[in-house]
Amino acid sequence: MEVAAFWILGVLALVSGGMVFRFDSMARATFALLTSLICVGGEVVLLGLPYLGVVTILMMVMEMALMAVFMIAYMMNPAGLMPMSMLHNKRGSLAVSAAVFVALAAGIFLVPWPRRTGSPPADTTFQVGESLMGAQMLTMIVLGFVLLATIVGAIVLATRRGRYDRFGDDLDRRPPRDPAGGGVGR
Repeated sequence: MEVAAFWILGVLALVSGGMVFRFDSMARATFALLTSLICVGGEVVLLGLPYLGVVTILMMVMEMALMAVFMIAYMMNPAGLMPMSMLHNKRGSLAVSAAVFVALAAGIFLVPWPRRTGSPPADTTFQVGESLMGAQMLTMIVLGFVLLATIVGAIVLATRRGRYDRFGDDLDRRPPRDPAGGGVGR
């Protein structure tokens, strides 16, 4: 079962990573990249490092969600309605990427990999967390909440009105006054 999951996640990571360069929409490219990075996090979990895999997935989800928000807000063509290409200097980039791939693949087969000695600890998640954060565990937890509060605060301050402002002060305005008309053909 793990071998099948490994290959499925690997193929899905490669396909969705390739789709980043096929989409015209930056928003779609962002979510294709998110899919690829989630699959990579799943691969890390399958390799026996659940802490690093879950942290990778959580970081990439937050990063790509923020990236999608800012791309939709600030890009001149977030929906991909005008044709565009994500590829620049195709021949040069293909040559560089092929050379890097060959060098890395050769490194895999030519390096004398060490043999495993001993057995892994009972709780690898705790061991990795302890070695990464050590005495700064409380600091990192507080920092996480501060970053979350900063993100929420920035989004709240960026909006001109609240969720229910269109219904008036007493929430009794019917129909609501929308700043932009909705529906088909607006």
